[in-house]
Amino acid sequence: MLRLGRAISLIVQTLLSVEGIDVNAVNRSGETALAIAEKMNNQELINILRDAGGVVTAKEPVHPANPAKQLKQTVSDIRHDVQSQIKQTRQTKMQVQKIKSRLEKLHIGGLNNAINSNTVVAVLIATVAFAAIFTVPGNFVEDMSQAPPGMSLGQAYVASDPAFIMFLVFDSLALFISLAVVVVQTSLIVVEQKAKRRMVFVMNKLMWLACLFISAAFIALTYVVVGRGDWWLAWCTMAIGAVIMLTTLGSMCYCIVAHRMEEKSMRKIRKASASQSRSWSMPVDSDPDLINTEYKKMYAL
Repeated sequence: MLRLGRAISLIVQTLLSVEGIDVNAVNRSGETALAIAEKMNNQELINILRDAGGVVTAKEPVHPANPAKQLKQTVSDIRHDVQSQIKQTRQTKMQVQKIKSRLEKLHIGGLNNAINSNTVVAVLIATVAFAAIFTVPGNFVEDMSQAPPGMSLGQAYVASDPAFIMFLVFDSLALFISLAVVVVQTSLIVVEQKAKRRMVFVMNKLMWLACLFISAAFIALTYVVVGRGDWWLAWCTMAIGAVIMLTTLGSMCYCIVAHRMEEKSMRKIRKASASQSRSWSMPVDSDPDLINTEYKKMYAL
């Protein structure tokens, strides 16, 4: 091993004695002879090269970079980045499409649940309204021999009472509105989501009216039940019902208006951010903020 090291040193000294030799020439890796000697940890060869003026790093590369090759490499890097971004955008778009389809399924399920709930409530209100007209207080005229003058067989004894007339009107309205809702929802089959939502919107408003009318009918009937001497009980009943119904409707309207205003402001913010940050990449139908807010939406019918 020592003989090999001495032989290498003699060869290097002989080469350095040649006129015009460059001691700081570099190889393809950009390494000088002194850098290679330091890697080999040959101290004798390192001393010889340093005495001859060798340095670890060459001042100027022997083979300067080709501009055309650099341009080709830059174009290749840009194309790779573009392809990677397009691939990522496509994956994001696929995820957004999956989320949108899942949201559509949730919307359709919610609309179907609303239709079923409206049908059940309409049947219950129609049943109560139909039965209430035949269970009025005071019963009906069953024997003409004992009937008061001017009354017919089957007529209610309280038929001339104004409170009973109001009860009859409101009870009839609740009954026939509920029957109309049942007929529509059991006869029509709506497939398109927008049309289904519109139908549920109309049916829901009709059920609101039916609930209000059945409540008014109940309050009107209380004036018949308690009698003129205890009308304060009927007034208390009307006050309780009015407070509860008005509070419920007011709270719902407040939540709906607040949600619509928040949704409108969020839409403006998204439009402003989208107009400010225009990109050359492939457009996506929805952004993460929109996806997150879709799960928090409150749908009021």
